[in-house]
Amino acid sequence: MTFITRFAPSPTGYLHLGHAFSALTAFDAAQAAGGEFILRIEDIDHTRCRPSFETAIYEDLAWLGVTWPGPVLRQSEHLADYQAALDDLRAMGVVYPDHRTRKTQVEAALSAPQGDEAEAVQETADNPAWRLSLEAARLHLGAGYDRLDFREMAFRPGIHPARPEINGDVVLGRKDIGIAYHLAVVVDDARQGVTDIVRGHDLFDATHTQVLLQALLGLATPRYHHHALLLDDEGRRLAKRKGSKSLRDYRADGMGAIDVKAMLAAAPKA
Repeated sequence: MTFITRFAPSPTGYLHLGHAFSALTAFDAAQAAGGEFILRIEDIDHTRCRPSFETAIYEDLAWLGVTWPGPVLRQSEHLADYQAALDDLRAMGVVYPDHRTRKTQVEAALSAPQGDEAEAVQETADNPAWRLSLEAARLHLGAGYDRLDFREMAFRPGIHPARPEINGDVVLGRKDIGIAYHLAVVVDDARQGVTDIVRGHDLFDATHTQVLLQALLGLATPRYHHHALLLDDEGRRLAKRKGSKSLRDYRADGMGAIDVKAMLAAAPKA
């Protein structure tokens, strides 16, 4: 059985232990299956991504002993492909422009998941958000909409019916930041032939929307493996915005990759 997985960080900060755990979980799964591990850089959010963070990603992963084939796909070099996918959805009539003028939090879909919370922006008439219409998608797919499902291999093993209603009419693109995470990731997973997605169970709900997009765009649905999340000493999920200690900090403290892997094995998870 072919096994191709990926680790796709967003260069909006330095990697921390949670990233290390996810990358190593995916890498070890590929090694065990005799498959392939791909590194992808999800840098579509030009407002927060930095070249220095991207360089650090390569250095930190290599330090952990993670290897990957080149060249590395960088999303910022494929914006036309994501726009083409959005145009296809527009032609289907399954997205609509949201012209509301209001302050809002850009939905989590607009950033790679490693970017954590997004920034507030202003939606205006000349800067609409393009939203996926679940009602229109249901009409477009007909009875196939209610038959959408995905195979979950780890977090909740079994076949799960896809219920995009969990996330509602998500934003798929906007003029200021560009194409949303949900849309870019399904395009890239198909482009790179990803068969197995290994990521944290905090993204389990995102799978419902992504399965719908795969169906609309005629893309294959991979197998999903959602792993547990690392917690800090206070039981909180590790995150960049919370100031979680970075891998570079541990390296500066003189720790080796073996020490970090031992910490990952012993760390509380949920």
